[in-house]
Amino acid sequence: MSKVFVLGGTGFLGYYTIKELLSRGYDVKTMSLPPMPDENLFPSEVENKLGNMNELSDEEIKELLKDCEGFIYAAGADERTVPPAPALKFFYNANVIPTQRIARLARESGVKKFVIFGSYFAEFAERLPDSGLKTQGYPNTRLLQEQVAFAEGEGSMVVTSLRLPYIFGTMPGRMPLWSMFVEQIRGKEVFPALKGGTAMVTVEQVAEAAVGAMEKGEHRHTYALSGKNMKFQEFYQMMVDALGQTETTQVPVVDYEKMKPMYEELDRQSAEKGVEHGIHMATSSKLQTQDLYIDPEDTKTALGIREHDVIQSIKETLAKCVK
Repeated sequence: MSKVFVLGGTGFLGYYTIKELLSRGYDVKTMSLPPMPDENLFPSEVENKLGNMNELSDEEIKELLKDCEGFIYAAGADERTVPPAPALKFFYNANVIPTQRIARLARESGVKKFVIFGSYFAEFAERLPDSGLKTQGYPNTRLLQEQVAFAEGEGSMVVTSLRLPYIFGTMPGRMPLWSMFVEQIRGKEVFPALKGGTAMVTVEQVAEAAVGAMEKGEHRHTYALSGKNMKFQEFYQMMVDALGQTETTQVPVVDYEKMKPMYEELDRQSAEKGVEHGIHMATSSKLQTQDLYIDPEDTKTALGIREHDVIQSIKETLAKCVK
């Protein structure tokens, strides 16, 4: 395999995936929405186009992909988006329909390996059937996104999906998404946490997993990634420390039942505004009472993911957010 197409190459995950591909000797093509976050983002050998791939005709896309053997889908809408209700329709249009079309055209163009960047909410929708996640717009359509891509590849293209948790790292020209959460804590005397925890990875590990899935992944397999598992309270405390508020901000663990009316009120206010979270606030907060942990060993060997210092990556990410 010599050339790989990365959709969304100027984004956080796409950028690091391209770096990993180049380090392994691949030729790379990419297409991303304008503008470039940094004019010197890629070396000259990367074939970089700016534009919306979904606006191209089928023939234009097949022409673009005709010399590519691999495709990495690093685009789409994530759960931070709060769209007009119903959220399921928005995420279906944003993630499912484009993925099915691109996967079909990739197969018709001769692409042999197709990797999707998905969400660990799809993983826990399956692991925790009583959580209600499968009825929520975002995880529901992330599961469907995988299935339509698997079906399109059947018989001639290996399709795999990476289920991604909290991701840390920095890149030129973009502010980490964690800046919005840091700002929620800035100046607060109390910032409560629920009792659960989450899986975390560095962006370099995501890139290694993506190339590993392309090289060694098995058709219809989903790979839930983790480099480290951490309680929400510990993570929030790291944000407090990065802000220099260690002595002024408390991060207590609170009981979900006491907070539940507040989360339900937020969902009610959203409904009044005609918008809907991809995972309702009451549902997502209840989920945070559980340890959403993933064993790093589940995918480390299978995809060739190396050891990285997740704590140091978190600190560097938060330091950039604070600045």
